[in-house]
Amino acid sequence: MLTRAVILAGGKGTRLASRLNGLPKPLVEVAGVPLLERQLLHCKAAGIRSALVLVNHLADRIAGFCRAKNNFGLDLSLADDGEPRGTAGAVLAALPLLTADEDLLIVYGDTLFNVDLERFYAAHARCGADASLFLHPNDHPRDSDLVGLNEENFIVRFLPYPHPPGAEYPNLVNAALYIVRRAALEPRRGLGEGPPRAVDFVKELFPAMLEAGQKLYGYISPEYVKDIGTPERLDAAEADMASGRFAGGTLKVARRAVFLDRDGTLNEDRGYISRPEQLTLLPGAARAVRRLNRAGLPAVLVTNQPVLARGECTEDELRAVHARLEHLLGLEGAYLDRIYYCPHHPDKGFAGERPELKIACACRKPGIGMLRRAAADMRIDLARSWLVGDRTADIQCARNAGARSILVGAGTAGEDRACDAVPDFRAENLKGAVDIILAAEGMV
Repeated sequence: MLTRAVILAGGKGTRLASRLNGLPKPLVEVAGVPLLERQLLHCKAAGIRSALVLVNHLADRIAGFCRAKNNFGLDLSLADDGEPRGTAGAVLAALPLLTADEDLLIVYGDTLFNVDLERFYAAHARCGADASLFLHPNDHPRDSDLVGLNEENFIVRFLPYPHPPGAEYPNLVNAALYIVRRAALEPRRGLGEGPPRAVDFVKELFPAMLEAGQKLYGYISPEYVKDIGTPERLDAAEADMASGRFAGGTLKVARRAVFLDRDGTLNEDRGYISRPEQLTLLPGAARAVRRLNRAGLPAVLVTNQPVLARGECTEDELRAVHARLEHLLGLEGAYLDRIYYCPHHPDKGFAGERPELKIACACRKPGIGMLRRAAADMRIDLARSWLVGDRTADIQCARNAGARSILVGAGTAGEDRACDAVPDFRAENLKGAVDIILAAEGMV
């Protein structure tokens, strides 16, 4: 069980000065409640019993606030992190205050979150990682710090901003919420020694751990994690609270989702796509996905990819295709919450085919294996969800899962006749499908 949190609350909050009224940044009010209070109470609700708050600027005000609240019923201690040390440097300097064998939840002092921490920790413990980083897509990946994962979701590289011209990366953004084994930090203490200097988790500590062979896990989740370090971001967070998006932003609550087919729905159907340069978005597709994003409806890609079983594309090449898809969506402020693909194909006889993938499976649409996996990963209520596609297999898949279906007139427009399935709705394209969904959900 995760029992200890470390909150980095030493920053001055210069960008937020107009909203602080002389308060330290961690005490900025979010919808009438100080952020630090929200963070500590959320940790307590998840079973965390002990918290170390690293302070510096206006530390006495923070200490007085916590005393007035009886430390929120936690074993709460404050420590001055001294000279500005950066995010990782402050934690490394505080290691003597932390028990050798414990796992630590690391929280930045300007982060508002509504995350199922018990679920996050269970994934961390299950994979045996030295550190787990909370990852999610955002609507501006082109100017964000990104990470690359392998098939098991372990981090293999960091992709800091600025990115090289023309680079097309997966939209996986570090949300600055971590679970770290305290013992795994011990070999890195040298980074924080010597004359005080800023040591950053993303730019220095985590890359050093990766280079040393330590295991860093990417925990992908659609849950609510926001940096509120500017007036504009604070206003956006308060709007999310007023709309209910914050309250519904946890995997403790089952949610609706919109499942999207790929070829013929999001991008032009050019047969079997095996190279990134073959993928072109359909007109208006990115704007339609962005509308789902802004409505708080997860957009989940579910696509049959027999190119793998046919031997026409490797897993690395398919990842590059999907990186281009995410890059093109990101250029227009849109993102996919998750991507699922079926690599199988039941028919044999192709040159270069992969026998291990030539099987009848449960994930290939109209099977619902991909939807079931998404439902487990993202706590999706399939009966309240939608599936948009251009083939009858998509429509039958929705029927099999108990979801509502929309057939779009792009791509094959249902003329494949692979299944005897009638859609719940028809639309000319993805824009029209999103119009139907938002109207049905009362989100127009």
